[in-house]
Amino acid sequence: MALYRRGQSGIWWIDVVYGGKRIRQSTATSDKGIARRIHDKVKGEIAERKWFKKGLGESKTFSELMEVFRNYSRKNCRSKAYLSSANILNEFFGSCLLCEITPRLWKQFKEKREAEGMKPATINRDLAAFKRAFSLICSDEYAWLDSNPVASIKLEKGATKRERWITQEEEDTLLVFSPSWLQEIIVFALNTGMRRGEIIDLSWKAVDLFRRTITVMESKNNEKRTIPMNEKTYSLLKEKSKVRLINCDWVFHSPIAMSKLFNQALERAFSECVKKARIDDLHFHDLRHSFATRLSQKGIDALKIKALMGHKTMTMLSRYVHHNVESLRNAVEELTPSVTNLSQPEKIKAVSMGNVR
Repeated sequence: MALYRRGQSGIWWIDVVYGGKRIRQSTATSDKGIARRIHDKVKGEIAERKWFKKGLGESKTFSELMEVFRNYSRKNCRSKAYLSSANILNEFFGSCLLCEITPRLWKQFKEKREAEGMKPATINRDLAAFKRAFSLICSDEYAWLDSNPVASIKLEKGATKRERWITQEEEDTLLVFSPSWLQEIIVFALNTGMRRGEIIDLSWKAVDLFRRTITVMESKNNEKRTIPMNEKTYSLLKEKSKVRLINCDWVFHSPIAMSKLFNQALERAFSECVKKARIDDLHFHDLRHSFATRLSQKGIDALKIKALMGHKTMTMLSRYVHHNVESLRNAVEELTPSVTNLSQPEKIKAVSMGNVR
């Protein structure tokens, strides 16, 4: 906090920085003694938090923020990643007032997570939830804070992107070690690119065998999209429709309870079959990666793949599309017809020199 003269009027001004905000205010006097007393009074009031209007962020705790954020995530986000991060964040920041949250405090949390053996990608997922939560309560709907105090925190470097898709040999082996109900889901995922949650939530109402289309009513980004069936998908669903349960509208239901299949049950069954098949490092979500990669390797236009995947940006699509050396070979082979024979330049040179003579 500083006291200074401004302009030719000789009036003294107070320069205050508080809570990240800078305010300059006139004392309305050219008398330095009076200005000094005003300065000291304001300084005391700041210490008592009287001079500035107390915002909601000064009375709300991080736990209260997480309660709001969890409710928001349950209603608006299909992914459970935010909810998982919210619990971890709350253990560390829960008792803090929102006005006490700073990038320095985040650094302490990050160091704790690193000490626990967490990888950069995991810490980045926590950071995404952390920043999204603060963005939420900075919005006009809540207005707990005027600005996001953690917006400047950068993602951790060294978070490697997962590049894994299933080969044809691995697919064949995995299907051998999978029960029939899981075989259907694996084949369906590889031929539609649908997310695990979208497959589990798929009802017969969203399947049009006449038009050969599948409608994803609510995707991860809250948008509806229609996916055309290829012959393999159509045959699979046509056969399933012949033996569908009367009282169950789910296309892929639990094989035991004949009710909706749960995420955890599908993930557990898939992991067990991968282990039996002795396939290294394969997750269910890699089937979605495989769908996009196989289309890309066959030369399908990126915009078409983006539409089928339900991505909003090409940047997101780039995380799912991978190439191996052989799939890239076709690209360089396109140059073959236009490559000049290595002996040709010498002939051209000789002809050129002959013309000069």
